[in-house]
Amino acid sequence: MAGLMDGFGCFTHAVVRGIPQSLAREALRSGSLEVDLLKAQEEHNEYVSVLKHRLELEVIELPADETLPDCVFVEDVAVVCGDTALITRLGAESRRKETEAMKRALIELGLNIVEMADESATLDGGDVLFTGREFFVGLSKRTNQRGAEILADTFKDYAVSTVPVLDRLHLKSFCSMAGPGLIAIDSSEPAQKALKIMQQMSDHKYDKLTVPDDLAANCVYMNLPGKGHVLLHCSPEEYPESAKVFEKLKDHMLIPVSSREKEKVDGSLTCCSVLINKRNKI
Repeated sequence: MAGLMDGFGCFTHAVVRGIPQSLAREALRSGSLEVDLLKAQEEHNEYVSVLKHRLELEVIELPADETLPDCVFVEDVAVVCGDTALITRLGAESRRKETEAMKRALIELGLNIVEMADESATLDGGDVLFTGREFFVGLSKRTNQRGAEILADTFKDYAVSTVPVLDRLHLKSFCSMAGPGLIAIDSSEPAQKALKIMQQMSDHKYDKLTVPDDLAANCVYMNLPGKGHVLLHCSPEEYPESAKVFEKLKDHMLIPVSSREKEKVDGSLTCCSVLINKRNKI
């Protein structure tokens, strides 16, 4: 199993997508806060700049599509592991055309493409947590059991366990990987309960990093040549107490990135990129 973990967090490429103006008014959301489109675009530009310039990933930028208000949230449309990309069937019907541009980009990168054709299946990438050893799939309003089964068929080298997500949009709305074997998790009772289920289903013991703010538990971990452990996490301006928890990770290069505006439409840090490890750069 150690061999599977060797490349965990190693990435060479990132696929991102621009923010359409339609995001502010038409993107799906659970709340009613008004989005400042200009600030949302500034946040996103900063995020892309970190990937491109600070972390020196090869960044593929797909153009925004005004007819697809949620298209910036590319994580939901593809799950990439190794050389294989599973193009998902999104839980929200209004978003399903988002897969087309992503599929073209991943074909150009030379990945093996698997498409979720079963019309009874739904899967959002925001419900898929890959730990380097196994997958956990959140069963939520957007992802069902059939979607999880197709993911398991696609990535046969890894165990796939399902976790009920009752009061949040996605599994990664309250947890994500903060390092090898380290799960960042919100302190709320439902989140801790979900983690307990994950621990019970796994043969591996994960460490946990508990943060007081639910949305702050979504962070982006990478392990990059010459940079080591890298973590994009919530900014101290947004979540000061959670930011203090991340600051305890002394072995990580910590990069605070704000996603305040995107959170108003249920977005978070992992949502805005699909990360890929192409051993032979294109």
